[in-house]
Amino acid sequence: MRPGLFRWIMNLWPPYRGAGVRVREIAPDWRYVRVELVATLLNRNYVGVHFGGSLFSMADPFLMLMYIKSLGPEFIVWDHSASIRFVRPGRGTVTAEFRIDESMLDEVRAATEGGERYLRSHPVEVVNRDGETVAKIERTLYFRRKDPGGSSGRSPSSGG
Repeated sequence: MRPGLFRWIMNLWPPYRGAGVRVREIAPDWRYVRVELVATLLNRNYVGVHFGGSLFSMADPFLMLMYIKSLGPEFIVWDHSASIRFVRPGRGTVTAEFRIDESMLDEVRAATEGGERYLRSHPVEVVNRDGETVAKIERTLYFRRKDPGGSSGRSPSSGG
């Protein structure tokens, strides 16, 4: 799927529309994504700042998809775990950016060369218009090369 079409679909996807998350940019090579969250009455919490679930949802599913598109079909890529730490109240529009580069891809390729599983963590910061950090999100992804026989489509929790 082309990045522009995927961006359009994600912006219509009900969980993102309801949360107020907007995908603003996906690079043609899938190695950069920028998302925004605009404060509305529907995504504020009791004290009037961004609902934490909306902030957390900004980071899902982009890194997994970026790696899938960049590594190709010979790799299994799954979201493994995630955590969030709220740094300051989120007001107005906040942004998260995701980047992967060739050295990160090379790291995954090398770590899975012999068929081993590999976990790689990625810090993601959600920032406000002033560049101040609102939340720190840690996403950990699971990688493994597919079995040449095609039988390794199991999730990381299945013991495969």
